Amino acid sequence: MKIITGISNMQSFADSLRSQGRTIGFVPTMGFLHDGHVSLMGRARQSCDIVVASIFVNPTQFGPREDFSRYPRDVEGDRKKCEAAGVDVLFMPAAAEMYPEKPSVFVVVEGLSDVLEGAIRPGHFRGVATVVAKLFSIVKPHKAFFGQKDYQQCAVIKGMVKGLNLDVEIVVMPIVREKDGLAMSSRNSYLNVDERRKAAKSAR
Repeated sequence: MKIITGISNMQSFADSLRSQGRTIGFVPTMGFLHDGHVSLMGRARQSCDIVVASIFVNPTQFGPREDFSRYPRDVEGDRKKCEAAGVDVLFMPAAAEMYPEKPSVFVVVEGLSDVLEGAIRPGHFRGVATVVAKLFSIVKPHKAFFGQKDYQQCAVIKGMVKGLNLDVEIVVMPIVREKDGLAMSSRNSYLNVDERRKAAKSAR
């Protein structure tokens, strides 16, 4: 598995793959990977020549009092899971690589970004749409794979792709759940035993 940290290196590698006629499947993540992420990688492996996964905890989608600094991270564990899932390229840029200056250009999908989760997390989906647009321009995928657990996020990204006429197919995969029915999520690690029990009960 090839690990790339620089934007220009990733773009050049993607260009070379496309020039060879090879299809690129892309799984963007914020890391702390679980079986839901692995299922996306498996689908990409089945339908594309080259699988690229990214790990980037995107600061622009976190509010000022949200959990950016304590978001769970496991770089070595993630690397091993990607390799075991058949990922060909792991793109792991630093925040300073993705945002060398204070961000001044954003992608906003109006309407979809302002309701439900967007109503209680102002600016969240602006950050999501912006970083995904950036990642698409860097990785240059033919197909990108997302989990249905983040349903509103998928709708926002589909809206962005349509609105900007981006040449990438968005593939949405079914939710992968824990044995107790709770949808797999990196943030499940925040839950104590009682919170986990209540969350699993509400998921049924």
